[in-house]
Amino acid sequence: MSRPLYRGFSGGGGGKDRCADEGRHYDPKEPSENGIGAGGCGTPARGRKRHLAAAAARIGVLVLAAAALVGSVAWAGSLYAGRGAAAAMAAASAHRGYRRLQEQLVTDLLDIGALAGGGLRSREAEACAAEYENHVPCYYNGSDAVDVSDLGGGVVISYERQCSREGRATCLVAPPRAYRTPVRWPSSKEFIWKDNVRISGHEFSSGSLFKRMMVEEDQISFPSDAHMSDGVEDYAHQIAEMIGLRNEFNFNEAGVRTVLDIECGFGTMGAHLFERDLLTMCIANYEASGSQVQITLERGIPALIGSFASKQLPYPYLSFDMVHCARCNIEWDKNDGIFLVEVDRLLRPGGYFVWTSSLHTHRALRDKENQKKWATIRDLANNLCWEILSQQEETIVWKKTNKRDCYSSRKSEPVLCARSHDPELPYYKPLNPCIAGTRSKRWIPIEHRTTWPSQARLNSTELDIHGVNSEVFGEDTSTWDSMVRNYWSLLSPLIFSDHPKRPGDEEPHPPFNMLRNVLDMNAHFGGFNAALLKSGKSVWVMNVVPINAPNYLPLIFDRGFIGVQHDWCEAFPTYPRTYDMVHADGFLSLEKRQKRRCSTLDIFLEVDRILRPELQDLLLLSSDGMPVYWILT
Repeated sequence: MSRPLYRGFSGGGGGKDRCADEGRHYDPKEPSENGIGAGGCGTPARGRKRHLAAAAARIGVLVLAAAALVGSVAWAGSLYAGRGAAAAMAAASAHRGYRRLQEQLVTDLLDIGALAGGGLRSREAEACAAEYENHVPCYYNGSDAVDVSDLGGGVVISYERQCSREGRATCLVAPPRAYRTPVRWPSSKEFIWKDNVRISGHEFSSGSLFKRMMVEEDQISFPSDAHMSDGVEDYAHQIAEMIGLRNEFNFNEAGVRTVLDIECGFGTMGAHLFERDLLTMCIANYEASGSQVQITLERGIPALIGSFASKQLPYPYLSFDMVHCARCNIEWDKNDGIFLVEVDRLLRPGGYFVWTSSLHTHRALRDKENQKKWATIRDLANNLCWEILSQQEETIVWKKTNKRDCYSSRKSEPVLCARSHDPELPYYKPLNPCIAGTRSKRWIPIEHRTTWPSQARLNSTELDIHGVNSEVFGEDTSTWDSMVRNYWSLLSPLIFSDHPKRPGDEEPHPPFNMLRNVLDMNAHFGGFNAALLKSGKSVWVMNVVPINAPNYLPLIFDRGFIGVQHDWCEAFPTYPRTYDMVHADGFLSLEKRQKRRCSTLDIFLEVDRILRPELQDLLLLSSDGMPVYWILT
């Protein structure tokens, strides 16, 4: 059995590193033992050189040897599994499979070996300067060192995503000196370590309904519902009643599984709905400090940097069952309602748009300007064939029509998108003022869809919509069920997702989940996601469909999962240190077929940026069933 491979940094010394055992014990009562101190084990000194190229080459040789050993054992076992012609056929088949595995593995390792070639021979990847600790490429890169607290309270800077391959940082983004191993799920819902995120303290008084937190000496805690008069439980219950349900436990029965939460505060709504089998994607603008996305991910809740400023969000049309906006800072009445049109594009037929705002309260409507804004928004929603289901205090629930003929009876804009328009590929395209998806085969009302969790197992009719053969889909499902069992048998001694403690640790109070945030770089059908959930892992997966791969993102959303399109030659729209695991099955081969649009080093530096720097964080590659992975320290 292949053993896990550790990728350290130069100067780390030989033999067993004492750092592997120190600073790893999780106990909120003893934070000093859970941290990574300045200049200590977990964080390399500033400027220390880390030889990724040499490490990749050494790892390649070791993995190849391990793969050959495992493959040889499997092949030998098959030879003795039986006798006669059947045994000979089985042996021949095993031999062919083993040779194919070797060839594919060598190909992938050569791709990894590109790290040791080309321009990397003459230079080394070094740790970035301290001001890059929270660096997010493509967003306001020229002023990363600016402390927004110096700008004064209430200042809001609009950051538009602008990616350029010129001037990309070729250094490793190091964590803050006081960085600690993140608090594990589900405890992370209640508190996180203050030094793991960048905050200044003045920006928490506005925005989302649940943008509340308490900053203590070394922790940031999030008030529970018991101490909130307008707690999230009451709020979710109110929304359920407005839809016509008994309570929020009935959302799935009404066809609601995926929720897009715009400017989610710090993910309190998503954390609550997760316990009700709803999967919530938080999106918010890039924020240099006090980021909603960074803090939400630190809590173990899905989040992504996204903006309604000028581009479509990188999701296909008809993807979400509900879009939620509580006191978000979007002016829905501006630009001829184009932001509402984008919400309509993302909503499934029969889906809900929940808007909580003080704009349409009786007191606010005494102001003529507010009356004008509310009238504009109400008329725009009518033109989109949305129906107001209910209005209570500050909250309004609209329901998107599930009848296509509603659009033909309208006498005003927005118009329907032309047949030549392809909103299924929305990778940061300009916002489109037309109504999308009405001609799609995926135009199925949410109340007519298979409910969760059966939704994850698409039937043959549903697969036909995506042009996927049911046998191919079934084989993919079986393969990933087996692969996840294989992964966990190898990784459990390290990540302890299935075990209550690490060797040498005292028994902590369960549950104690070592993995929570998972990113799949090449998700395909979302099979890895499905297998993790089927095996009972308390994780969520960001399913990423590369723009140069077949676009199965609509299928992934139809399975009740979440994901995003992405060009891996650009930075992923997230903050540093936000994922516990990055999975990359078939990704290197995919990039190779594209004639190396960007260097392997650039991709690996980006993976290193988004992985959490702790013993349990890993890049997991898979080659024809053979897991190959790095543990990042």
